[in-house]
Amino acid sequence: MVSRVFALLCVPALLAADWPQLHGPARDGHSTETKLNWDWPKDGPKLLWKLDAGKGWAAPVIAGGKLVFFHRVGDDEVVLALDPATGKELWKHSYATKYVDDFNFDNGPRATPTIAANAVFTLGPNGDFTAVELATGKKLWARNLLADYKADKGFFGAACSPLVVAGKVLVNVGGKGAGVVAFDATDGKEVWKATDDGASYSSPVAADLDGKPAAVFLTRRGLRALDPLTGKSLYDFPFRPRDNASVQAATPLVWKDEIFLTASYATGGVLLSAKKGAVEEVWANDKTLSSQYTTPVRVGDYLYGTHGRADTGATHLRCVEWKSGAVKWTEQRFGVASLIAVDGGLLALTESGELVRLDASPDGYKERARTALLTKPTRAAAALADGKLFARDGKTLICVSLK
Repeated sequence: MVSRVFALLCVPALLAADWPQLHGPARDGHSTETKLNWDWPKDGPKLLWKLDAGKGWAAPVIAGGKLVFFHRVGDDEVVLALDPATGKELWKHSYATKYVDDFNFDNGPRATPTIAANAVFTLGPNGDFTAVELATGKKLWARNLLADYKADKGFFGAACSPLVVAGKVLVNVGGKGAGVVAFDATDGKEVWKATDDGASYSSPVAADLDGKPAAVFLTRRGLRALDPLTGKSLYDFPFRPRDNASVQAATPLVWKDEIFLTASYATGGVLLSAKKGAVEEVWANDKTLSSQYTTPVRVGDYLYGTHGRADTGATHLRCVEWKSGAVKWTEQRFGVASLIAVDGGLLALTESGELVRLDASPDGYKERARTALLTKPTRAAAALADGKLFARDGKTLICVSLK
């Protein structure tokens, strides 16, 4: 778990209602919200507003009284700030993009914006890396990472959600000698670069490992834990599918000095212990929790997440013991889902667009509520702030009240 002291270096002073980056304040899928209403009416939680969404799978983020939404409209990538309560537009920043998805899936951005240091940092699939002022949308700086570092766009373009640590913005760029690059948050200039690793679709997390601050990446090669101030390597561990036609997309989960990684494509899950400069396997297999692109959450001593691939067969929801990898229960054919741990339980937003409330318990799957919220495909992670859930599918961004 991210230490309280180190977490203060990673993000600005936040309100309890903020959800400023992918998977929440600590990038672990946890919300501090309490006293939410789980007694939903027949047609589900109250819809507060909705608006048309452009292309892309970037999740919404919220900080400083603004909801930031990153999507593609026509030939422009658009960073949009909205009033979270009403959906009213507050400002808009856009720029032209020439990105074309080679597989004709979606030409929009996949990297979730990050709000920190009174700025919004975005990364488009064609490598357009921008910073705009949170208050006004004014451009602070911009550069193109694929061009600057001669990095390959991969199967689906650049998709690493930027990580802000102590005034630096860290990205898995994927260039030779510039696998991971740190930029000054104020002007976008390079501070350091490290590794030759290609870029994955996973986003990094900030953590303490064996008492030292670390930026924990799952690159195309595997685990890379780096000193966020210098780029010095702290820990590494090879972890990638043998099949080149594959992705690694789940965010690493860190608890104390242990790191959980997961991927599909006959790769599976692995729990690692990182101490005194060495990495040791605690357990590893392909039968426990193999997530294609969503990130599990850890609640207590257990992991909850999706096992399987959406594109080749059934996917299941599972509860797994953290320390051993033992499967405690499986809900068959639940579908791919992004999860938020909140108010003593779990919220699951499935790829089919259903919102499900269930218990976070190893004693068996216990569903408390379910409603059709969006339509298939719903692939972006949801955000939860001030009792409101924000989510998007392929056409619409919505806000529903959970109070």
